Amino acid sequence: MELFGFRLERSKKEKQQEKALKSFVVPTFDDGAIPVEAGGFYGQYVDLDGTVRNDFELTMKYREMAQDPVVEVAVDDVINEAIVVGEKKSPVKIVLDRLKASDNVKERIHEEFRNILRVMQFETKGTEIFRRWYVDGKIFFHLIIDEENPQKGLLELRYVDPMNIQKIREYTKETMKNGTKIITGYRDFYLYNKDNPRAGGNPSGIKISEDAIAFCSSGLMDSRYKRTVGFLHKAIKPLNQLRMLEDAIVIYRMSRAPERRIFYIDVGNLPKNKAEQYVKDLMNRYRNRLVYDAGTGEVRDDKKFMSMLEDYWLPRREGSRGTEITTLQGGQNLGELTDVVYFQKKLYRALSVPVSRLEQDKQFMLGRSTEITRDEVRFTKYIHRLRTKFCEFFFDVLKKQLILKKVITSEEWNEMKEAIYFDFLKDNLFTELKNAEVRRQQIEELGNIKPYIGKYYSHEWVRKNVLGFNEAEIKQMDREIERERNQGKIEPDNTQFGLV
Repeated sequence: MELFGFRLERSKKEKQQEKALKSFVVPTFDDGAIPVEAGGFYGQYVDLDGTVRNDFELTMKYREMAQDPVVEVAVDDVINEAIVVGEKKSPVKIVLDRLKASDNVKERIHEEFRNILRVMQFETKGTEIFRRWYVDGKIFFHLIIDEENPQKGLLELRYVDPMNIQKIREYTKETMKNGTKIITGYRDFYLYNKDNPRAGGNPSGIKISEDAIAFCSSGLMDSRYKRTVGFLHKAIKPLNQLRMLEDAIVIYRMSRAPERRIFYIDVGNLPKNKAEQYVKDLMNRYRNRLVYDAGTGEVRDDKKFMSMLEDYWLPRREGSRGTEITTLQGGQNLGELTDVVYFQKKLYRALSVPVSRLEQDKQFMLGRSTEITRDEVRFTKYIHRLRTKFCEFFFDVLKKQLILKKVITSEEWNEMKEAIYFDFLKDNLFTELKNAEVRRQQIEELGNIKPYIGKYYSHEWVRKNVLGFNEAEIKQMDREIERERNQGKIEPDNTQFGLV
């Protein structure tokens, strides 16, 4: 059966790897693809039914959690740190300093990556795209091209709900003489169903080519390494505990806040049945409420009303004290919230967000980088890991765009990928403080090493290793220094770090 969508031409090496790898163990991946054996289409769906239904419920659970006020604040902290939308700068840019290619190829890669961001509208929708990936734990985009003229590249990236699509990995196997099945290769594709059979919809669907979909998962696996989970997965239990505790506190406060009356009724020597009836008559008599209707001038006996005071009626036998009415004191520790705060902090730890950010009334202090807490350092590294994992989505889209535009081939991409990385715009105040101290140290080191420039160290080495410039920044600085030198803004002696 032909797959929907386009398929890029595979290199000979890739085709050999897909067909010639033989093992009795299924390869381990972190993309959450469901492994199936080669066979009919409907047979594959029957094998997937139970697993896919669990994924559907898990995604729904994540989205429900993201609507909780506490979780929403934590998720917003993560999103705001990971994707920074600047007024004049792109949220992410591609860096090709380590790429060994011609300037023309590098410029084409820069141009195509800018086109991808433009098609995705990443500057305006980048935070929403990242939020969907972070909450759901996976993200899918349909890559739309002009099939009659593929060299136009990607014309549109259309979001696909993870509840309607699933990645499938179809393995081919051979049976040995002793009955052992050996895996000889695999093929990936996607199964899409707009009616969502996992929610009880139509079980029919279409198979989509792997290259027609851009996909990125969280990379986190469950304890059995069978299914990918989202970043909110480890917060499910703390959130449920916090919700139950909050509900219990509300119930306790509603039930223990008011004072209650205790009626001790003297029933004398009445038999048990008559004593109970006597107490009930008294209860109904004092529970009734006489209401005067000013419109009609009538007095109405209103029995349908709800009282917050649940009175207690207790009978007393003859010989004990007579009829007595006392009060039962309400709860005294209704303002105690220590246990709630504990579970809120536990929830924040599960979401990898510094607990100090939970304390809204705590004054924010600005200081040196030495005053940065360990939680903030850990949170910065966590954001870096999220960005690194999300970059797989950019790699996937960029690869297909460059191959479609015939800028590079599939074999060249496999060699170039390791030298490409992405730089995200940063807005972390602690990072800015740290960078300020780093620049201060660089300037001090530059002053110390200045007498040896041109004798032991070259200008380019100093700019890359002392000042930390990349190739793009060096070229930009060269142009700016040359322009300012022609304008007479800087002296010739101050241009020794410019053009050489």
